[in-house]
Amino acid sequence: MADFLDSEQLKRNILSDMRVELTEEFDKNFERKAFFTNHWKKRADPNAKGSLLLVTGTLRRSIRSEVRGNGVRFTSAVPYASIHNEGGIGSKHVKAHVRRGKKGNTHQVKAHMRHFKMPQRQFIGDGKHTQDIIKKVISDNLKNYNIQLNGLFKQ
Repeated sequence: MADFLDSEQLKRNILSDMRVELTEEFDKNFERKAFFTNHWKKRADPNAKGSLLLVTGTLRRSIRSEVRGNGVRFTSAVPYASIHNEGGIGSKHVKAHVRRGKKGNTHQVKAHMRHFKMPQRQFIGDGKHTQDIIKKVISDNLKNYNIQLNGLFKQ
Protein backbone atom coordinates (compact mmCIF):
# COMPACT_ATOMS: atom_id res chain seq x y z
CA MET A 1 0.00 0.00 0.00
CA ALA A 2 3.07 2.26 0.23
CA ASP A 3 3.06 2.55 -3.60
CA PHE A 4 -0.40 4.13 -3.54
CA LEU A 5 -0.57 7.68 -4.86
CA ASP A 6 -2.23 10.07 -2.41
CA SER A 7 -4.21 13.15 -3.44
CA GLU A 8 -1.34 15.56 -2.66
CA GLN A 9 1.04 13.53 -4.82
CA LEU A 10 -1.59 13.49 -7.59
CA LYS A 11 -1.77 17.30 -7.40
CA ARG A 12 2.04 17.60 -7.51
CA ASN A 13 2.19 15.26 -10.52
CA ILE A 14 -0.50 17.24 -12.36
CA LEU A 15 1.27 20.55 -11.73
CA SER A 16 4.66 19.12 -12.69
CA ASP A 17 3.29 17.61 -15.91
CA MET A 18 1.49 20.90 -16.70
CA ARG A 19 4.76 22.78 -16.27
CA VAL A 20 6.60 20.42 -18.63
CA GLU A 21 3.87 20.28 -21.31
CA LEU A 22 3.17 24.03 -21.32
CA THR A 23 6.88 24.90 -21.35
CA GLU A 24 7.39 22.69 -24.42
CA GLU A 25 4.36 24.12 -26.23
CA PHE A 26 5.23 27.75 -25.42
CA ASP A 27 8.76 27.11 -26.72
CA LYS A 28 7.29 25.71 -29.96
CA ASN A 29 5.45 29.02 -30.43
CA PHE A 30 8.80 30.57 -31.40
CA GLU A 31 9.18 27.99 -34.19
CA ARG A 32 5.54 28.44 -35.29
CA LYS A 33 5.88 32.24 -35.19
CA ALA A 34 2.44 32.14 -33.61
CA PHE A 35 0.60 31.64 -30.33
CA PHE A 36 -0.49 28.13 -31.30
CA THR A 37 -2.57 28.97 -34.43
CA ASN A 38 -2.77 32.77 -34.03
CA HIS A 39 0.12 33.91 -36.26
CA TRP A 40 2.24 36.90 -35.28
CA LYS A 41 2.12 40.14 -37.23
CA LYS A 42 4.98 40.45 -39.74
CA ARG A 43 7.86 42.86 -39.15
CA ALA A 44 7.74 46.37 -40.53
CA ASP A 45 11.23 45.84 -42.01
CA PRO A 46 11.27 42.65 -44.12
CA ASN A 47 15.09 42.86 -44.42
CA ALA A 48 15.74 42.84 -40.64
CA LYS A 49 18.22 40.32 -39.26
CA GLY A 50 17.10 36.98 -37.85
CA SER A 51 13.73 35.34 -37.54
CA LEU A 52 10.75 37.02 -35.88
CA LEU A 53 11.52 37.23 -32.10
CA LEU A 54 14.62 35.05 -32.67
CA VAL A 55 17.46 37.38 -33.65
CA THR A 56 19.74 36.16 -30.84
CA GLY A 57 17.48 33.64 -29.04
CA THR A 58 17.88 35.47 -25.72
CA LEU A 59 14.13 35.92 -25.21
CA ARG A 60 13.36 32.28 -25.96
CA ARG A 61 16.11 31.02 -23.62
CA SER A 62 15.11 33.44 -20.84
CA ILE A 63 11.70 31.86 -20.21
CA ARG A 64 11.50 30.02 -16.89
CA SER A 65 8.66 28.04 -15.41
CA GLU A 66 7.97 26.92 -11.87
CA VAL A 67 5.15 25.34 -9.92
CA ARG A 68 3.77 27.90 -7.48
CA GLY A 69 0.92 27.01 -5.12
CA ASN A 70 -1.91 25.65 -7.25
CA GLY A 71 -0.53 26.73 -10.61
CA VAL A 72 2.43 27.14 -12.93
CA ARG A 73 4.17 30.50 -13.27
CA PHE A 74 6.16 31.60 -16.32
CA THR A 75 8.73 34.40 -16.07
CA SER A 76 11.47 36.03 -18.11
CA ALA A 77 14.36 38.19 -16.95
CA VAL A 78 14.60 40.16 -20.20
CA PRO A 79 12.91 43.56 -19.96
CA TYR A 80 11.26 43.40 -23.39
CA ALA A 81 9.49 40.05 -22.89
CA SER A 82 6.20 41.52 -21.66
CA ILE A 83 5.88 44.16 -24.41
CA HIS A 84 6.37 41.49 -27.08
CA ASN A 85 3.97 39.07 -25.37
CA GLU A 86 1.26 41.64 -24.60
CA GLY A 87 1.91 44.38 -27.17
CA GLY A 88 1.49 48.05 -26.39
CA ILE A 89 3.31 51.36 -26.43
CA GLY A 90 6.91 51.41 -25.26
CA SER A 91 9.96 53.60 -25.28
CA LYS A 92 13.64 52.95 -25.79
CA HIS A 93 16.64 55.06 -24.84
CA VAL A 94 18.72 56.17 -27.85
CA LYS A 95 22.31 57.14 -27.08
CA ALA A 96 23.87 60.33 -28.43
CA HIS A 97 25.53 59.69 -31.78
CA VAL A 98 26.71 61.29 -34.99
CA ARG A 99 24.64 60.99 -38.16
CA ARG A 100 26.16 61.47 -41.61
CA GLY A 101 24.15 63.10 -44.38
CA LYS A 102 24.19 62.16 -48.06
CA LYS A 103 26.62 64.98 -48.84
CA GLY A 104 29.07 63.84 -46.16
CA ASN A 105 28.21 66.48 -43.54
CA THR A 106 27.71 65.25 -39.97
CA HIS A 107 25.05 66.09 -37.41
CA GLN A 108 25.25 65.52 -33.68
CA VAL A 109 22.14 63.69 -32.38
CA LYS A 110 21.40 64.15 -28.67
CA ALA A 111 20.38 61.25 -26.47
CA HIS A 112 16.61 60.86 -26.41
CA MET A 113 13.74 58.43 -25.92
CA ARG A 114 12.17 56.76 -28.96
CA HIS A 115 8.49 55.86 -28.55
CA PHE A 116 7.00 52.97 -30.48
CA LYS A 117 3.88 50.84 -30.78
CA MET A 118 4.65 47.12 -30.50
CA PRO A 119 2.10 44.69 -31.95
CA GLN A 120 1.22 41.75 -29.73
CA ARG A 121 3.27 38.66 -30.54
CA GLN A 122 2.08 36.40 -27.76
CA PHE A 123 4.19 33.35 -26.98
CA ILE A 124 2.97 32.60 -23.41
CA GLY A 125 -0.49 32.84 -21.93
CA ASP A 126 -3.92 31.37 -21.47
CA GLY A 127 -6.19 30.41 -24.33
CA LYS A 128 -8.14 27.55 -25.86
CA HIS A 129 -5.03 25.51 -26.70
CA THR A 130 -3.53 26.11 -23.25
CA GLN A 131 -6.77 24.93 -21.62
CA ASP A 132 -6.81 21.84 -23.87
CA ILE A 133 -3.26 20.94 -22.76
CA ILE A 134 -4.21 21.41 -19.09
CA LYS A 135 -7.34 19.25 -19.51
CA LYS A 136 -5.31 16.49 -21.17
CA VAL A 137 -2.68 16.52 -18.41
CA ILE A 138 -5.36 16.34 -15.72
CA SER A 139 -7.22 13.59 -17.59
CA ASP A 140 -4.06 11.49 -18.07
CA ASN A 141 -3.10 11.84 -14.40
CA LEU A 142 -6.62 10.96 -13.23
CA LYS A 143 -6.62 7.87 -15.47
CA ASN A 144 -3.34 6.74 -13.89
CA TYR A 145 -4.76 7.45 -10.43
CA ASN A 146 -7.88 5.45 -11.28
CA ILE A 147 -5.77 2.52 -12.52
CA GLN A 148 -3.89 2.56 -9.21
CA LEU A 149 -7.14 2.63 -7.25
CA ASN A 150 -8.53 -0.30 -9.24
CA GLY A 151 -5.33 -2.22 -8.66
CA LEU A 152 -5.56 -1.54 -4.93
CA PHE A 153 -9.14 -2.86 -4.74
CA LYS A 154 -8.27 -6.00 -6.72
CA GLN A 155 -5.65 -6.99 -4.15
